[in-house]
Amino acid sequence: MKIDLTNTTSSKINAALMEARRASGSTAAGMVLTLVIVTDEGSAYDALKAANDASREHPSRTLAVIKRAGRSPRARAETRLDAEILVGSDAGSGEPVILRMHGELVSHAQSVALPLLLPDAPVVVWWPENAPLHPAQDPLGSIAQRRITDAVTAESPVGQLAQRAQSYTPGDTDLAWTRITGWRSMLAAALDQRPSTITSAVVEGEPYNPSVELLGLWLHTRLHVPVERVVTNGPGITAVHLRTTDGDITLDRPDGLMGTLSMPGSPDRQVALKRRETSELIAEELRRLDPDDIYAAAVRTPVDRLLEPTAAESAARAEVADKVAEEAVAEAAGAAVAAEAPAPAPAPAPAKKPAGKRGAKKAEA
Repeated sequence: MKIDLTNTTSSKINAALMEARRASGSTAAGMVLTLVIVTDEGSAYDALKAANDASREHPSRTLAVIKRAGRSPRARAETRLDAEILVGSDAGSGEPVILRMHGELVSHAQSVALPLLLPDAPVVVWWPENAPLHPAQDPLGSIAQRRITDAVTAESPVGQLAQRAQSYTPGDTDLAWTRITGWRSMLAAALDQRPSTITSAVVEGEPYNPSVELLGLWLHTRLHVPVERVVTNGPGITAVHLRTTDGDITLDRPDGLMGTLSMPGSPDRQVALKRRETSELIAEELRRLDPDDIYAAAVRTPVDRLLEPTAAESAARAEVADKVAEEAVAEAAGAAVAAEAPAPAPAPAPAKKPAGKRGAKKAEA
């Protein structure tokens, strides 16, 4: 169910929210925070869907701010606020409100959002795309305790990390960092199970993926060892190798679903490393609203600290990969030939010799 309010005000939106709550039989809000989504019409549906799914774990009032400045001078001169309130099954476990701002109101979005914030509750601002250069200095970002961006949506995702490092303020975070939580947990657990002296590390993943860079920077800052960045076809992060004095600790995920953890002296183990949906990432970020010092240390480390393989190393790795592929093809071909070969004919049974005289006498007896 939807409640449409055209050319409205913040007070009328609050009154409509109260009326919808009473109509549903709920006297209390029951919300734990306010999530403000700054987006456009093209990304609004996906962002609201992710927020509604996350609201099942974190009931929240969701304000989707859509700025429509207008293309013509007449459209820009018209100041209007349209709202759309979702209730019932469309609302999930929260109170979604879509705010479409027209004209000069676009430059004063915080004046519309402030009266709609839940009292005495944390405020989180999320930019699914087109995040400002300085989120904490943005008018909407300045009223939030937590600011969520996504570097992967930028034109230069890896270059965006340098901007995030320059503008970092306690409370900032990025979904590129949230995507590597499973990798960080598995690698930390592997080192807890088998303490070893790490000499270097290798991170493999697709190009232009900020999560791959952040994982390498995290290993560099925590282990204080050189980290090599290797480009693969993906999807996402494909493997991490920790070089130790006892052998390599390898976490490999070639298909984006299941990973294989290999440690010296231990059998290989299958681990769940599925690439998560945006709703799961947002739900994880809403679990903690305090500053993330580990992310701050990683994002502030320059990306050029990661080493790139030399031409000789790349050629050697390509040669090894080709050799392994050729051996696999030869093995498969041999198995196919063996399966198609006809089975050998059974050997003829030996002919029986005629009975001699002694055997004839014994038979007569």
